[in-house]
Amino acid sequence: MHPSCNLLYETADSIQAPPQNLLSLSHQRIDPHIQAVIACSKKHGMQVRAKFTIESQRKAGLAFPAGVCPTVGVGGHFSGGGYGMMLRKHGLAADHITDAQLIDAEGRILDRKSMGEDLFWAIRGGGGNTFGVVIAWKLSLVQVPASVTAFNVTRTSLEHNVTKLVHRWQYAVSKFDKELFSRIFIGTVNSTNGDIGIRTTFTSLFLAGVDRLLPMMQETFPELGLTKQDCIEMSWIESVVFFADFPMNISLDVLLDRTSQGLEFFKGKSDYVKEPMPEIALEGIWKRLYQVGVQRSQLQFSSYGGRMNEISESSTPFPHRAGTLFQIHYAVFWVEGTETFKWHINWIRGLYRYMASYVSKNPRGAYVNYRDLDLGVNNLKGNTSYKQARIWGAKYFGRNFDRLVQVKTAFDPDNFFRNEQSIPPFSSW
Repeated sequence: MHPSCNLLYETADSIQAPPQNLLSLSHQRIDPHIQAVIACSKKHGMQVRAKFTIESQRKAGLAFPAGVCPTVGVGGHFSGGGYGMMLRKHGLAADHITDAQLIDAEGRILDRKSMGEDLFWAIRGGGGNTFGVVIAWKLSLVQVPASVTAFNVTRTSLEHNVTKLVHRWQYAVSKFDKELFSRIFIGTVNSTNGDIGIRTTFTSLFLAGVDRLLPMMQETFPELGLTKQDCIEMSWIESVVFFADFPMNISLDVLLDRTSQGLEFFKGKSDYVKEPMPEIALEGIWKRLYQVGVQRSQLQFSSYGGRMNEISESSTPFPHRAGTLFQIHYAVFWVEGTETFKWHINWIRGLYRYMASYVSKNPRGAYVNYRDLDLGVNNLKGNTSYKQARIWGAKYFGRNFDRLVQVKTAFDPDNFFRNEQSIPPFSSW
């Protein structure tokens, strides 16, 4: 159900910086215990892992508003902003970072005080591998109730009018309590008689009990027909297992296993929607999903609003705040083959072009953690270009891009930390 959990977004190995000779470090926090472990190697690069003592989390009623994929490392997640199932209640992961330790281009280890507020601002959403290597994060946890409610409800076009259902969802999300995060997974389904239909799965986390959820859903989105039997009450940490698509009876330790299970090739893109799309726009999406030749594709609509409307777009580099109705993630999957690769890349690019009329504009927003090299890249050889980078930088960071460039110029003027979509210094015109 979650296409991004076991997959790598686009990279270009040819412009990676040389591997750094760093020691393995550990950093501990207490009540509840948080341990960040840094593992470095020339072969695999740097991986940053955060381990929560799960039983302590459950007993303490504390949580952290991060993503739903346990295989994702905190380094990249936090560096791009990071969102998850508590987005509408608590905002981004980056909104809850209170300190960090970073190795800069000079080899110095800096904390928030010594790096200053500009650099501390930049590393909380300005993208990874741009300003330095973060070796520790200090987080502010949030309170969660002893019991939360989760549900996955699937409707298909073979049995329901999913066009009207998804269309109506767009109007309902802004009326939901901020304790409710709602997401739709959209793909195709085959019937037993060979018919192809659209499959929509409505998945939600509600930070309260089912008895409070049902009346709210009946008032704001009765078309879904949610029942008590559709809902499961559980602890917050159990909901993390649930939304990662693990069996409910599995050990919570599965969340610490970062073994990738993905065997397919993958291309992803993203958009932000500010106004509800008309039904005809949705029908156009269905038409493209039905297209013969697509091995597997999926769209995610993730609701915004709530706390996100209350945080300034300049609070962190992540700008997609007030006025955003929902985010779209497009994904297409295929097995190996040059012609197959070309066909699927062209397919998702065609879908992206089709959506231009229905999503944000000037700039057309995108999520930096869903890296999309179609938006533009830095020069593979020679200096990067500010003017060139601003094309994709404005999509990821909006009006925050120029401030990111200023921070980059002050702290890494020689562009030591760089990748195909890293922030350039002003010197690179």
